[in-house]
Amino acid sequence: MNNNMISIRKEDQILMSLVHFFVTKENYAPIFVQGVKDEIWLEKLDGPYRVIRINSNYIHNDEQFNFDQYKVRDILHQIKKKTLSFNVNALNIYLNANDVVKNKSANHIDNIEINDLHDIEDNKVLNELFPKLKDNLDAKTDNIELLFNVTKDINAKTAKDNRTFEKIFAMKKPFLTALIIAVCVIMFIVECFLGGSDNTLVLRVLGANQKGWVLGGQYFRVFTYAFLHAGVIHLLCNMYALYIVGNQIESHFGRLRYLAIFILSAIGGGLLSIVFSESISIGASGAIFGLMGALVYFGLRFRLYFKDAIVSDIIPVIVLNLLISFVFPGIDVAGHIGGLIYGYLTAMALGIPEYNDKRDNINGVVLIIIFTLFLIYLIFFR
Repeated sequence: MNNNMISIRKEDQILMSLVHFFVTKENYAPIFVQGVKDEIWLEKLDGPYRVIRINSNYIHNDEQFNFDQYKVRDILHQIKKKTLSFNVNALNIYLNANDVVKNKSANHIDNIEINDLHDIEDNKVLNELFPKLKDNLDAKTDNIELLFNVTKDINAKTAKDNRTFEKIFAMKKPFLTALIIAVCVIMFIVECFLGGSDNTLVLRVLGANQKGWVLGGQYFRVFTYAFLHAGVIHLLCNMYALYIVGNQIESHFGRLRYLAIFILSAIGGGLLSIVFSESISIGASGAIFGLMGALVYFGLRFRLYFKDAIVSDIIPVIVLNLLISFVFPGIDVAGHIGGLIYGYLTAMALGIPEYNDKRDNINGVVLIIIFTLFLIYLIFFR
């Protein structure tokens, strides 16, 4: 077959080569952007650039360049809104810009112009941040071979990623969730048998959380309180929420991570509770808020699959539950907030199976240690 039968523009050759490198070597993922033509948008949360945009449209003057910059800023603003991000740094690569891009980088947007392979080899920004780029470009190959290589490798990478995502997203039997629910129900029956779920002496014996008791050396209470409940309605509401959220976290994070998130969220809720109150505190809601925090972290890591669910579904549910905590008397708001914070940080520290981020792991561990030491200081030394 004559390779010249397939003709590809020089800009498209470089575009395919760059996309091939960023997707297969740097693990960037394509972003679907409605209404764009002859341009590719890629994203990676922990990449040197969060977003890379490669544009092969012809930019022939400053006016067209300025309009294109406005469009880029608008799309980045949409990404920030959907992902609850303060800043999104972007690399904007122009492949056909008629020499109008030089020295025109904007706030959080680095603009570079590439007209041929030599521009890639000589570009300091690309070579410093992506040192493997020069040795992994296919733009020198024949048209049909280039098209075949790019298509084959990206399809193989996509198939591998899909298998990983299917494994992470597959719903599993909620063994630990069912076990925790069973423990809570058994403890409630024990409460009733010993004298009632509103009996202070019973709650104290069974492990309720209270500042004075913890200061007296009974540190176990900042965890055991999570398995006690005040009344059937309290128990049923918490167990229903635990079944819904716990099932997802146990499936997505695995049982050991799920157990760690639950335990640390309960402890975090218990610690923050006694910072702000000297009342008796019981209930699994702090740990459940922690599971919600972990779900937020999971959703942000996989927002390309969740799409707008983080902003439209998950966050509103958490906010609504927090508002209910503030409105109705007797609800331990601090415990809920503490659980939420610890759940998110624990998910960050432990990571997601098959999709780990060492920088997130380190940040999560450091933040948990700092926050815990701060709470211990407030409780015992203030």
